[in-house]
Amino acid sequence: MPTAPVPSDQSQGVDAPKHGLPVTIITGFLGSGKTTLLNHILTNQQGLKTAVLVNEFGEIGIDNDLIVSTEDNMVALSNGCICCTINNDLMDAVYQVLERPENVDYLVVETTGLADPLPVAMTFLGTELRDMTRLDSIITLVDCENYSVDLFNSQTAYSQIAYGDIILLNKTDLVDEADVDLLESKIRDIKSDARILRTVRSQVPLPLILSVGLFESDRYFKDSDHDHHHDHHHDHHHDHHHDHHHDHHHHDHHDHQNHLEVDGFSSLSFESKQPFDLRKFQYFLDNQLPSTIFRAKGILWFKESSQRHIFHLSGKRFAIDDDEWKTEPKNQLVLIGQNLDSEKLRSQLNECLTQ
Repeated sequence: MPTAPVPSDQSQGVDAPKHGLPVTIITGFLGSGKTTLLNHILTNQQGLKTAVLVNEFGEIGIDNDLIVSTEDNMVALSNGCICCTINNDLMDAVYQVLERPENVDYLVVETTGLADPLPVAMTFLGTELRDMTRLDSIITLVDCENYSVDLFNSQTAYSQIAYGDIILLNKTDLVDEADVDLLESKIRDIKSDARILRTVRSQVPLPLILSVGLFESDRYFKDSDHDHHHDHHHDHHHDHHHDHHHDHHHHDHHDHQNHLEVDGFSSLSFESKQPFDLRKFQYFLDNQLPSTIFRAKGILWFKESSQRHIFHLSGKRFAIDDDEWKTEPKNQLVLIGQNLDSEKLRSQLNECLTQ
C-alpha cells in the first residue's frame, strides 16, 4: 500500500509507519449496539486495515466467511482487518497491534459497557503511546429503547456523554420519535452542543465517525480530484498531546455517496489561495461551527505562520498538526455533516481569510 512521502526528518527510521495510528474509542452501555457497530466497521472498511480491540471477540460473532486465521487472542480477517482481545492490559494489547509486521491504518477500542471512557482515553493521551497514536474520537452509543432517565444519575453514563465527541442515538426504530427527542434534549442538558446522530442497528456512514482517508471523502460526494498528501506532523492544541504520524492513501472506497445523501449528509469543500487569519478561524471553530458538522479535515495556511497546518476535527475535538509546505501555500478544507447551509458556511470561511 503506498504511503505518503516521508518528510525530511528521517530520525524515526524503521519505526516511522508505527507513528500516529489514529484511534477511535467506542463507549456505551451493554446492549447499546457497540458490537454491531464494530461489525459494521470491520466489514465496510474498504481498503483500510483496521484493528479492533475488544474484551471478548466471541461476542462480536464475526462472519465465518471473513475469518482467515485465529490465534489465542487474535482473529485475522480476509479484508486485512484484525480483531484482538484485551486480555488484561489495554496497553499490552495496543503494543501487540503496533508490533505486527503488517501496518494497520486504524485502531478501534471498545470499552466495557460499565466503563468511563476517560481512563481509556488517557492511555492514549498520557502514556508513551501518545507518540505512536492519535486519539481521533470518542463515540458514545446510547440505546434509545432502554436508556431510562435514572441512568442520568449514573456517573458512568454521565461521563460517556460528557466525553463523547459524537453520540449515536441508536435503535431509533424501536421507540417513538418524541421519546428520542426527549432523550436528545436530556443529553443536550449535559452537553449543550453535542454532535448527535440518530441511527438504526448502528448503521452510520463511516466517514462521519472515522477520519482516515477523509480527503478521499470528496469522492464519496462529487467534486475533488486533487491529490492530497499526508505527512509527518506535530500537534499543539486542546488535547495537550503530541502526534507524529503517517497516513496512507486509500482509493477503494465504495459508494457511500448515496448513503450519505439519503440522510441529508453532505460535504463542503473549501479552497482558497489566500491565508486565514488565525484568530478569525479560531472564532469560527469556537462560535460558528454548527453542531451538525461531525467531521472536518484540511490543510490550512495562516498568515501568522510559515508552516503548513494539518487539521482534523471530530465532534468538538480538533487537532492542528504542523509540517512544511512542499507546494505553494493554499487552504483546503472538507467539512462533513448533516443539513449544512453551504452558502452560509462558505461566507463564514471567506470572512476568516486575511482581507
